[in-house]
Amino acid sequence: MTSPRTLYQKHIDSHTVCTLDDQGHVLLYIDRQVANEYTSPQAFSGLREAKRRVWRPSATLAVVDHVNPTAPARVAAMPDAGGALQVSYFEENCREFGIELFDVLDKRQGIEHVVAPEQGFILPGMVVAAGDSHTTTYGALGAFGFGIGTSEIEHLLATQTLVYKRLRSMRVTVNGQLRMGVTSKDIIMVLIEKIGASGATGYAIEFTGPAISALSVEARMTICNMAVEAGARGAFMAPDEKVYAYVKSKPRAPKGEQWEAAEKKWRELYSDKDATFDAEVVVDVDDLEPMVTWGTSPDQASAIGATVPDPNDEADLILRQGMQRALKYMGLEPGMRLDEVAISHAFIGSCTNARIEDLRDVARVVEGKKVAPTVRAMIVPGSTLVRDQAEEEGLAKIFLDAGFEWRQSGCSMCLAMNDDVLAPGDRCASSTNRNFEGRQGAGARTHLMSPAMVAAAAIHGHLSDVRSFAEEA
Repeated sequence: MTSPRTLYQKHIDSHTVCTLDDQGHVLLYIDRQVANEYTSPQAFSGLREAKRRVWRPSATLAVVDHVNPTAPARVAAMPDAGGALQVSYFEENCREFGIELFDVLDKRQGIEHVVAPEQGFILPGMVVAAGDSHTTTYGALGAFGFGIGTSEIEHLLATQTLVYKRLRSMRVTVNGQLRMGVTSKDIIMVLIEKIGASGATGYAIEFTGPAISALSVEARMTICNMAVEAGARGAFMAPDEKVYAYVKSKPRAPKGEQWEAAEKKWRELYSDKDATFDAEVVVDVDDLEPMVTWGTSPDQASAIGATVPDPNDEADLILRQGMQRALKYMGLEPGMRLDEVAISHAFIGSCTNARIEDLRDVARVVEGKKVAPTVRAMIVPGSTLVRDQAEEEGLAKIFLDAGFEWRQSGCSMCLAMNDDVLAPGDRCASSTNRNFEGRQGAGARTHLMSPAMVAAAAIHGHLSDVRSFAEEA
Protein backbone atom coordinates (compact mmCIF):
# COMPACT_ATOMS: atom_id res chain seq x y z
CA MET A 1 0.00 0.00 0.00
CA THR A 2 1.31 3.42 -0.92
CA SER A 3 0.60 6.53 1.12
CA PRO A 4 -2.06 8.92 -0.19
CA ARG A 5 -0.51 11.42 -2.58
CA THR A 6 -1.41 14.88 -3.82
CA LEU A 7 -1.77 15.52 -7.53
CA TYR A 8 1.51 17.44 -7.41
CA GLN A 9 3.29 14.44 -5.93
CA LYS A 10 1.83 12.20 -8.64
CA HIS A 11 3.14 14.54 -11.35
CA ILE A 12 6.64 14.68 -9.91
CA ASP A 13 6.86 10.99 -8.96
CA SER A 14 5.82 9.88 -12.45
CA HIS A 15 8.51 12.06 -14.07
CA THR A 16 11.43 11.49 -11.68
CA VAL A 17 14.37 9.83 -13.44
CA CYS A 18 16.38 9.54 -10.23
CA THR A 19 16.72 11.11 -6.80
CA LEU A 20 19.81 13.29 -6.45
CA ASP A 21 19.98 13.93 -2.69
CA ASP A 22 17.98 13.95 0.52
CA GLN A 23 17.13 17.65 0.14
CA GLY A 24 14.37 17.07 -2.40
CA HIS A 25 16.41 17.40 -5.60
CA VAL A 26 15.55 15.03 -8.43
CA LEU A 27 16.36 14.68 -12.10
CA LEU A 28 12.99 15.40 -13.69
CA TYR A 29 11.91 14.30 -17.16
CA ILE A 30 10.12 17.08 -19.09
CA ASP A 31 7.49 16.11 -21.66
CA ARG A 32 7.23 19.36 -23.59
CA GLN A 33 8.74 22.82 -23.76
CA VAL A 34 7.74 26.01 -25.55
CA ALA A 35 10.43 28.43 -26.73
CA ASN A 36 10.21 32.09 -27.67
CA GLU A 37 12.54 34.54 -29.37
CA TYR A 38 13.26 36.51 -26.19
CA THR A 39 14.42 33.95 -23.61
CA SER A 40 16.06 31.33 -25.86
CA PRO A 41 19.01 32.95 -27.73
CA GLN A 42 21.69 32.29 -25.09
CA ALA A 43 20.50 28.70 -24.70
CA PHE A 44 20.91 27.97 -28.39
CA SER A 45 24.27 29.74 -28.45
CA GLY A 46 25.42 27.53 -25.57
CA LEU A 47 24.36 24.40 -27.45
CA ARG A 48 26.20 25.51 -30.54
CA GLU A 49 29.39 26.38 -28.67
CA ALA A 50 29.36 23.02 -26.88
CA LYS A 51 28.61 21.22 -30.14
CA ARG A 52 25.50 19.64 -28.64
CA ARG A 53 22.28 18.81 -30.44
CA VAL A 54 18.72 19.13 -29.21
CA TRP A 55 17.90 15.75 -27.68
CA ARG A 56 14.24 15.59 -28.73
CA PRO A 57 13.30 18.37 -31.19
CA SER A 58 9.68 17.23 -31.49
CA ALA A 59 9.16 18.02 -27.78
CA THR A 60 9.71 21.73 -28.43
CA LEU A 61 7.35 24.21 -30.06
CA ALA A 62 8.81 27.61 -30.97
CA VAL A 63 6.68 30.75 -31.14
CA VAL A 64 7.47 34.38 -31.95
CA ASP A 65 5.39 36.45 -29.55
CA HIS A 66 7.30 38.93 -27.36
CA VAL A 67 8.88 41.48 -29.71
CA ASN A 68 6.70 41.34 -32.83
CA PRO A 69 4.55 44.36 -33.71
CA THR A 70 0.77 44.00 -33.43
CA ALA A 71 -0.28 46.62 -35.99
CA PRO A 72 -3.58 45.73 -37.72
CA ALA A 73 -1.77 44.73 -40.92
CA ARG A 74 0.64 41.87 -40.16
CA VAL A 75 4.04 42.02 -41.87
CA ALA A 76 7.22 40.03 -41.33
CA ALA A 77 9.42 43.09 -40.85
CA MET A 78 10.34 44.08 -37.30
CA PRO A 79 10.39 47.87 -36.76
CA ASP A 80 12.98 47.56 -34.00
CA ALA A 81 16.52 46.49 -34.94
CA GLY A 82 17.01 44.56 -31.73
CA GLY A 83 13.73 42.71 -32.17
CA ALA A 84 14.56 41.94 -35.78
CA LEU A 85 17.87 40.42 -34.70
CA GLN A 86 16.19 38.29 -32.04
CA VAL A 87 13.60 36.96 -34.48
CA SER A 88 16.10 36.22 -37.26
CA TYR A 89 18.41 34.41 -34.83
CA PHE A 90 15.46 32.46 -33.47
CA GLU A 91 14.52 31.38 -36.99
CA GLU A 92 18.12 30.35 -37.67
CA ASN A 93 18.25 28.31 -34.46
CA CYS A 94 14.99 26.51 -35.19
CA ARG A 95 16.18 25.58 -38.69
CA GLU A 96 19.55 24.32 -37.48
CA PHE A 97 18.21 22.31 -34.54
CA GLY A 98 15.08 20.97 -36.26
CA ILE A 99 12.48 22.69 -34.10
CA GLU A 100 9.01 23.56 -35.38
CA LEU A 101 8.46 27.33 -35.50
CA PHE A 102 5.33 29.45 -35.68
CA ASP A 103 6.75 32.67 -37.10
CA VAL A 104 4.88 35.98 -37.28
CA LEU A 105 3.22 35.11 -40.58
CA ASP A 106 2.09 31.65 -39.54
CA LYS A 107 -1.70 31.36 -39.19
CA ARG A 108 -1.12 29.59 -35.84
CA GLN A 109 1.11 32.35 -34.40
CA GLY A 110 0.29 33.91 -31.07
CA ILE A 111 1.27 34.13 -27.43
CA GLU A 112 2.91 30.86 -26.42
CA HIS A 113 0.56 30.16 -23.50
CA VAL A 114 -2.46 30.63 -25.75
CA VAL A 115 -1.03 28.78 -28.76
CA ALA A 116 0.26 25.64 -27.03
CA PRO A 117 -3.11 24.66 -25.48
CA GLU A 118 -5.14 25.52 -28.57
CA GLN A 119 -2.91 23.27 -30.66
CA GLY A 120 -3.26 20.33 -28.26
CA PHE A 121 0.48 20.49 -27.59
CA ILE A 122 -0.19 20.36 -23.84
CA LEU A 123 -2.03 17.34 -22.43
CA PRO A 124 -3.14 16.30 -18.92
CA GLY A 125 -0.45 14.62 -16.86
CA MET A 126 2.42 16.27 -18.71
CA VAL A 127 5.25 18.16 -17.06
CA VAL A 128 6.08 21.25 -19.10
CA ALA A 129 8.84 23.83 -18.71
CA ALA A 130 9.54 27.04 -20.63
CA GLY A 131 11.49 30.26 -20.33
CA ASP A 132 8.49 32.23 -19.15
CA SER A 133 7.10 32.33 -15.62
CA HIS A 134 3.50 32.09 -16.82
CA THR A 135 4.04 28.51 -17.99
CA THR A 136 1.88 27.75 -14.94
CA THR A 137 -1.07 28.42 -17.29
CA TYR A 138 -1.02 24.78 -18.41
CA GLY A 139 -2.16 23.61 -14.99
CA ALA A 140 -5.72 24.30 -16.13
CA LEU A 141 -5.39 21.21 -18.33
CA GLY A 142 -4.16 18.99 -15.51
CA ALA A 143 -0.53 19.40 -16.62
CA PHE A 144 2.24 20.77 -14.41
CA GLY A 145 4.01 23.76 -15.95
CA PHE A 146 6.71 26.04 -14.59
CA GLY A 147 9.10 28.71 -15.80
CA ILE A 148 12.87 28.26 -16.05
CA GLY A 149 15.96 30.38 -16.70
CA THR A 150 18.19 30.50 -19.77
CA SER A 151 20.81 28.06 -18.47
CA GLU A 152 18.02 25.62 -17.64
CA ILE A 153 16.58 26.02 -21.15
CA GLU A 154 19.94 24.93 -22.57
CA HIS A 155 20.07 21.91 -20.24
CA LEU A 156 16.51 20.98 -21.12
CA LEU A 157 17.07 21.20 -24.86
CA ALA A 158 20.20 19.06 -24.58
CA THR A 159 18.86 16.37 -22.23
CA GLN A 160 15.04 16.65 -21.98
CA THR A 161 15.56 16.74 -18.21
CA LEU A 162 16.06 19.29 -15.45
CA VAL A 163 17.53 19.25 -11.98
CA TYR A 164 14.47 20.07 -9.92
CA LYS A 165 13.72 20.60 -6.24
CA ARG A 166 10.37 19.39 -4.95
CA LEU A 167 8.02 22.09 -3.74
CA ARG A 168 5.66 22.16 -0.83
CA SER A 169 1.98 21.75 -1.68
CA MET A 170 -0.82 24.22 -1.08
CA ARG A 171 -4.50 23.50 -1.64
CA VAL A 172 -6.72 26.49 -2.40
CA THR A 173 -10.38 25.59 -2.06
CA VAL A 174 -12.70 28.07 -3.78
CA ASN A 175 -16.24 27.86 -2.48
CA GLY A 176 -19.43 29.63 -3.54
CA GLN A 177 -20.82 30.88 -6.81
CA LEU A 178 -19.69 33.86 -8.84
CA ARG A 179 -22.20 36.64 -9.28
CA MET A 180 -22.84 38.51 -12.52
CA GLY A 181 -19.86 40.55 -13.65
CA VAL A 182 -17.38 38.63 -11.50
CA THR A 183 -14.86 36.36 -13.22
CA SER A 184 -11.98 33.98 -12.67
CA LYS A 185 -9.64 36.99 -12.86
CA ASP A 186 -11.31 38.32 -9.73
CA ILE A 187 -10.83 34.95 -7.99
CA ILE A 188 -7.09 34.93 -8.53
CA MET A 189 -6.75 38.62 -7.74
CA VAL A 190 -8.53 38.28 -4.40
CA LEU A 191 -6.39 35.24 -3.56
CA ILE A 192 -3.19 37.20 -4.28
CA GLU A 193 -4.49 40.13 -2.23
CA LYS A 194 -5.30 37.73 0.61
CA ILE A 195 -2.03 35.79 0.86
CA GLY A 196 0.34 38.39 -0.61
CA ALA A 197 2.73 38.48 -3.55
CA SER A 198 5.02 35.98 -1.78
CA GLY A 199 2.31 34.00 -0.01
CA ALA A 200 2.81 30.92 -2.19
CA THR A 201 6.59 31.11 -2.57
CA GLY A 202 8.01 27.63 -2.45
CA TYR A 203 4.63 26.03 -3.14
CA ALA A 204 2.75 24.38 -5.96
CA ILE A 205 -0.92 25.29 -5.72
CA GLU A 206 -3.77 22.92 -6.44
CA PHE A 207 -7.06 24.76 -6.97
CA THR A 208 -10.23 22.91 -6.11
CA GLY A 209 -13.80 23.50 -4.95
CA PRO A 210 -17.20 24.10 -6.54
CA ALA A 211 -16.34 27.54 -7.92
CA ILE A 212 -13.39 26.06 -9.82
CA SER A 213 -15.45 23.16 -11.18
CA ALA A 214 -18.01 25.65 -12.50
CA LEU A 215 -15.42 27.53 -14.56
CA SER A 216 -14.65 26.93 -18.22
CA VAL A 217 -11.19 25.65 -19.15
CA GLU A 218 -10.19 29.07 -20.48
CA ALA A 219 -11.27 30.75 -17.25
CA ARG A 220 -9.20 28.24 -15.30
CA MET A 221 -6.18 29.17 -17.42
CA THR A 222 -6.46 32.73 -16.14
CA ILE A 223 -6.21 31.51 -12.55
CA CYS A 224 -3.25 29.20 -13.16
CA ASN A 225 -1.53 31.89 -15.21
CA MET A 226 -1.62 34.46 -12.41
CA ALA A 227 -0.87 32.09 -9.53
CA VAL A 228 2.79 32.89 -10.13
CA GLU A 229 2.01 36.46 -8.98
CA ALA A 230 1.50 35.00 -5.49
CA GLY A 231 4.94 33.40 -5.72
CA ALA A 232 3.78 29.92 -6.75
CA ARG A 233 6.17 27.90 -8.92
CA GLY A 234 3.30 25.82 -10.23
CA ALA A 235 -0.50 25.77 -10.23
CA PHE A 236 -3.03 23.29 -11.51
CA MET A 237 -6.45 21.72 -11.24
CA ALA A 238 -7.41 18.08 -11.57
CA PRO A 239 -8.68 17.45 -15.11
CA ASP A 240 -12.40 16.77 -15.58
CA GLU A 241 -14.95 16.28 -18.37
CA LYS A 242 -14.55 19.91 -19.46
CA VAL A 243 -10.83 19.42 -19.89
CA TYR A 244 -11.23 16.17 -21.82
CA ALA A 245 -13.72 17.83 -24.20
CA TYR A 246 -11.44 20.85 -24.65
CA VAL A 247 -8.36 18.76 -25.39
CA LYS A 248 -10.14 16.27 -27.66
CA SER A 249 -11.10 19.04 -30.09
CA LYS A 250 -7.50 20.17 -30.62
CA PRO A 251 -5.50 19.24 -33.73
CA ARG A 252 -2.60 17.53 -31.94
CA ALA A 253 -4.65 15.58 -29.42
CA PRO A 254 -4.42 11.77 -29.49
CA LYS A 255 -6.95 10.04 -31.74
CA GLY A 256 -8.86 6.78 -31.67
CA GLU A 257 -7.41 4.06 -29.42
CA GLN A 258 -4.63 6.39 -28.31
CA TRP A 259 -7.23 8.85 -27.04
CA GLU A 260 -9.09 6.14 -25.14
CA ALA A 261 -5.89 4.93 -23.48
CA ALA A 262 -4.80 8.45 -22.63
CA GLU A 263 -8.14 9.47 -21.14
CA LYS A 264 -8.16 6.35 -18.98
CA LYS A 265 -4.81 7.39 -17.48
CA TRP A 266 -5.89 11.02 -17.10
CA ARG A 267 -8.79 9.97 -14.91
CA GLU A 268 -6.23 8.95 -12.28
CA LEU A 269 -4.97 12.56 -12.06
CA TYR A 270 -6.41 13.76 -8.77
CA SER A 271 -5.27 14.13 -5.18
CA ASP A 272 -6.04 11.07 -3.11
CA LYS A 273 -8.79 11.50 -0.54
CA ASP A 274 -6.51 11.46 2.50
CA ALA A 275 -3.54 13.24 0.91
CA THR A 276 -1.90 15.82 3.14
CA PHE A 277 -1.12 19.35 1.96
CA ASP A 278 1.51 21.57 3.56
CA ALA A 279 -0.85 24.56 3.51
CA GLU A 280 -4.59 25.08 3.12
CA VAL A 281 -6.33 28.27 1.98
CA VAL A 282 -10.08 28.77 1.58
CA VAL A 283 -11.67 31.48 -0.54
CA ASP A 284 -15.42 32.13 -0.63
CA VAL A 285 -16.63 33.97 -3.73
CA ASP A 286 -20.34 34.36 -2.97
CA ASP A 287 -19.81 38.03 -2.08
CA LEU A 288 -16.78 38.67 -4.30
CA GLU A 289 -16.87 41.93 -6.27
CA PRO A 290 -14.88 42.88 -9.38
CA MET A 291 -11.29 43.62 -8.39
CA VAL A 292 -8.80 46.28 -9.50
CA THR A 293 -5.23 47.01 -8.46
CA TRP A 294 -4.32 50.41 -7.03
CA GLY A 295 -0.59 49.84 -6.51
CA THR A 296 2.48 48.43 -8.23
CA SER A 297 2.20 44.81 -7.13
CA PRO A 298 -0.64 42.41 -7.97
CA ASP A 299 -1.44 42.00 -4.27
CA GLN A 300 -2.15 45.72 -3.93
CA ALA A 301 -5.77 45.33 -5.00
CA SER A 302 -9.27 46.08 -3.79
CA ALA A 303 -12.87 45.72 -4.88
CA ILE A 304 -13.91 48.36 -7.40
CA GLY A 305 -16.33 49.90 -4.90
CA ALA A 306 -13.56 50.57 -2.36
CA THR A 307 -11.31 53.55 -1.84
CA VAL A 308 -7.53 53.84 -2.06
CA PRO A 309 -6.20 52.49 1.25
CA ASP A 310 -4.23 54.59 3.75
CA PRO A 311 -0.70 53.31 4.41
CA ASN A 312 -0.95 54.67 7.95
CA ASP A 313 -3.50 51.96 8.67
CA GLU A 314 -0.90 49.26 7.92
CA ALA A 315 0.93 48.08 11.06
CA ASP A 316 3.75 46.28 9.19
CA LEU A 317 6.52 48.82 8.49
CA ILE A 318 7.75 47.12 5.32
CA LEU A 319 4.25 46.84 3.87
CA ARG A 320 3.49 50.43 4.85
CA GLN A 321 6.59 51.72 3.06
CA GLY A 322 5.69 49.65 0.01
CA MET A 323 2.21 51.16 -0.04
CA GLN A 324 3.63 54.68 0.24
CA ARG A 325 6.01 54.12 -2.66
CA ALA A 326 3.26 52.56 -4.76
CA LEU A 327 0.79 55.40 -4.21
CA LYS A 328 3.45 57.98 -5.04
CA TYR A 329 4.27 56.20 -8.30
CA MET A 330 0.60 55.72 -9.15
CA GLY A 331 -0.31 59.33 -8.39
CA LEU A 332 -3.10 58.33 -5.99
CA GLU A 333 -4.11 59.58 -2.56
CA PRO A 334 -5.64 57.60 0.32
CA GLY A 335 -9.42 57.83 0.37
CA MET A 336 -9.85 58.37 -3.38
CA ARG A 337 -12.68 56.33 -4.87
CA LEU A 338 -11.26 53.70 -7.20
CA ASP A 339 -14.26 53.96 -9.52
CA GLU A 340 -13.45 57.63 -10.15
CA VAL A 341 -9.82 57.22 -11.26
CA ALA A 342 -9.55 58.51 -14.83
CA ILE A 343 -7.60 56.51 -17.42
CA SER A 344 -5.90 57.40 -20.68
CA HIS A 345 -5.56 53.88 -22.10
CA ALA A 346 -7.39 50.56 -22.05
CA PHE A 347 -5.56 47.38 -23.02
CA ILE A 348 -7.17 43.98 -23.52
CA GLY A 349 -4.68 41.22 -24.25
CA SER A 350 -1.91 39.01 -22.79
CA CYS A 351 -1.54 35.31 -21.99
CA THR A 352 -3.82 35.93 -19.01
CA ASN A 353 -6.90 37.24 -20.78
CA ALA A 354 -6.92 37.26 -24.59
CA ARG A 355 -8.76 34.07 -25.46
CA ILE A 356 -12.05 33.88 -27.34
CA GLU A 357 -14.17 33.75 -24.17
CA ASP A 358 -12.49 36.93 -22.93
CA LEU A 359 -13.28 38.70 -26.19
CA ARG A 360 -16.90 37.57 -26.06
CA ASP A 361 -17.16 39.08 -22.57
CA VAL A 362 -15.79 42.36 -23.90
CA ALA A 363 -18.18 42.39 -26.85
CA ARG A 364 -21.18 41.97 -24.53
CA VAL A 365 -20.08 45.06 -22.59
CA VAL A 366 -19.22 47.41 -25.49
CA GLU A 367 -21.80 46.51 -28.12
CA GLY A 368 -23.68 49.64 -29.14
CA LYS A 369 -21.43 51.90 -27.05
CA LYS A 370 -18.44 54.13 -27.74
CA VAL A 371 -15.00 54.37 -26.18
CA ALA A 372 -14.61 57.62 -24.22
CA PRO A 373 -12.92 60.32 -26.35
CA THR A 374 -10.12 60.65 -23.78
CA VAL A 375 -9.14 56.97 -24.02
CA ARG A 376 -7.03 55.00 -26.49
CA ALA A 377 -8.41 51.45 -26.38
CA MET A 378 -6.63 48.42 -27.86
CA ILE A 379 -7.57 44.77 -28.22
CA VAL A 380 -4.76 42.33 -28.99
CA PRO A 381 -6.02 38.74 -29.37
CA GLY A 382 -3.96 35.94 -27.88
CA SER A 383 -3.40 34.18 -31.20
CA THR A 384 -4.12 34.52 -34.89
CA LEU A 385 -6.66 31.70 -34.58
CA VAL A 386 -8.45 33.61 -31.82
CA ARG A 387 -8.38 36.71 -34.02
CA ASP A 388 -9.87 34.80 -36.96
CA GLN A 389 -12.59 33.31 -34.78
CA ALA A 390 -13.48 36.71 -33.33
CA GLU A 391 -13.87 38.06 -36.85
CA GLU A 392 -16.00 35.10 -37.90
CA GLU A 393 -18.29 35.62 -34.89
CA GLY A 394 -18.69 39.33 -35.63
CA LEU A 395 -16.87 40.41 -32.46
CA ALA A 396 -14.23 42.39 -34.32
CA LYS A 397 -16.87 44.60 -35.94
CA ILE A 398 -18.36 45.32 -32.51
CA PHE A 399 -14.94 46.36 -31.24
CA LEU A 400 -14.20 48.58 -34.23
CA ASP A 401 -17.63 50.19 -34.14
CA ALA A 402 -17.07 51.01 -30.47
CA GLY A 403 -13.74 52.67 -31.21
CA PHE A 404 -11.26 49.97 -30.18
CA GLU A 405 -8.11 49.28 -32.17
CA TRP A 406 -8.30 45.68 -33.44
CA ARG A 407 -4.74 44.42 -33.69
CA GLN A 408 -2.69 41.33 -34.52
CA SER A 409 -1.68 38.79 -31.87
CA GLY A 410 1.34 39.05 -29.59
CA CYS A 411 2.42 39.94 -26.08
CA SER A 412 2.11 43.62 -26.98
CA MET A 413 1.58 46.10 -24.16
CA CYS A 414 1.65 43.46 -21.44
CA LEU A 415 5.38 44.03 -21.15
CA ALA A 416 6.02 46.73 -23.78
CA MET A 417 8.84 44.93 -25.62
CA ASN A 418 7.63 46.07 -29.02
CA ASP A 419 6.20 49.40 -30.17
CA ASP A 420 3.08 49.09 -27.98
CA VAL A 421 4.40 51.24 -25.14
CA LEU A 422 2.81 53.72 -22.76
CA ALA A 423 4.36 57.15 -22.11
CA PRO A 424 5.31 58.44 -18.65
CA GLY A 425 2.17 59.40 -16.74
CA ASP A 426 -0.21 57.37 -18.91
CA ARG A 427 -2.74 55.41 -16.87
CA CYS A 428 -3.98 52.11 -18.28
CA ALA A 429 -6.81 49.77 -17.38
CA SER A 430 -5.25 46.45 -18.33
CA SER A 431 -6.27 42.78 -18.52
CA THR A 432 -2.66 41.70 -18.04
CA ASN A 433 -0.93 39.99 -15.10
CA ARG A 434 1.61 42.47 -13.75
CA ASN A 435 1.42 46.10 -12.69
CA PHE A 436 5.06 46.63 -11.75
CA GLU A 437 6.67 50.06 -12.12
CA GLY A 438 7.48 50.59 -15.81
CA ARG A 439 5.94 47.27 -16.88
CA GLN A 440 3.96 48.88 -19.72
CA GLY A 441 6.43 51.70 -20.28
CA ALA A 442 8.72 53.89 -18.18
CA GLY A 443 6.62 55.96 -15.80
CA ALA A 444 3.36 54.36 -16.96
CA ARG A 445 0.69 53.39 -14.44
CA THR A 446 -1.15 50.09 -14.71
CA HIS A 447 -4.41 48.93 -13.09
CA LEU A 448 -5.09 45.19 -13.43
CA MET A 449 -8.64 43.86 -13.85
CA SER A 450 -10.74 41.48 -15.92
CA PRO A 451 -11.29 42.12 -19.66
CA ALA A 452 -14.92 43.08 -19.05
CA MET A 453 -13.81 45.59 -16.43
CA VAL A 454 -11.26 47.04 -18.87
CA ALA A 455 -14.07 47.41 -21.40
CA ALA A 456 -16.23 49.24 -18.86
CA ALA A 457 -13.35 51.60 -18.03
CA ALA A 458 -12.77 52.29 -21.73
CA ILE A 459 -16.39 53.29 -22.24
CA HIS A 460 -16.66 55.47 -19.12
CA GLY A 461 -13.17 56.95 -19.27
CA HIS A 462 -12.40 55.92 -15.70
CA LEU A 463 -12.20 52.76 -13.62
CA SER A 464 -15.75 51.43 -13.43
CA ASP A 465 -17.85 48.59 -12.11
CA VAL A 466 -18.89 46.53 -15.13
CA ARG A 467 -22.11 45.68 -13.31
CA SER A 468 -23.22 49.29 -13.75
CA PHE A 469 -24.01 48.55 -17.40
CA ALA A 470 -26.68 46.10 -16.33
CA GLU A 471 -28.11 48.76 -14.01
CA GLU A 472 -28.10 51.33 -16.84
CA ALA A 473 -29.94 48.87 -19.10
